[in-house]
Amino acid sequence: MALELLLKGIMVGLLASIPLGPIGVICIQRTINKGRASGFFSGVGAATADTIFAAIAGFSLTFIINFIEEKQRILEIIGGIVVIILGVKTFYTNPVSQLRRHKKQKNKLVEDFISVLLLTITNPFAIFLFVGMFAALGIAYKGDNMLPSLLTLAGVFLGATLWWFTLSSLVNLFRRKFRLKQLWWINKIAGAVIFTLGLLAIVNVVRIFLINY
Repeated sequence: MALELLLKGIMVGLLASIPLGPIGVICIQRTINKGRASGFFSGVGAATADTIFAAIAGFSLTFIINFIEEKQRILEIIGGIVVIILGVKTFYTNPVSQLRRHKKQKNKLVEDFISVLLLTITNPFAIFLFVGMFAALGIAYKGDNMLPSLLTLAGVFLGATLWWFTLSSLVNLFRRKFRLKQLWWINKIAGAVIFTLGLLAIVNVVRIFLINY
């Protein structure tokens, strides 16, 4: 039973992390520009946020879920703006100065972790994704025994972390083949993709608003 819950949690963590959204692009860009550790710790930030969302979904914290539903449009716009700002910042980042700064200051992994943690938290609608996946896999928290829920959450974190480790490791294999000109283009493309994803989120909110009103 315990192993089953852990494995189900790992499956949920993997399924939630694999879709390549803004976080995946950031992880790839940071791995190429700054190394595997930077990409991996960025991913762990996302895994931590996903585990928090999974806890909210699993424990059915309705007051948080209700708040998100009530403020849905506002939160979507805020999340879109944050992603757009990050996209612009990435687009205009100079890979040469970033590489030099990374060589001089190797203790920025905490910043990589926190930045992605905060970015992921701006998309609290992932909670509903976990609600759906828990229901599909028959995961339910009952009674006062906390062990089953903790095992599931541990599995979610392990599954998500496993994905980010795999992604950053694969990207790192080809990292040394990139030259400065190619790094420059990677920053431009990554920034443009992130910016577009943020813009699409805001456009979707406006579209829904116009349809309803």
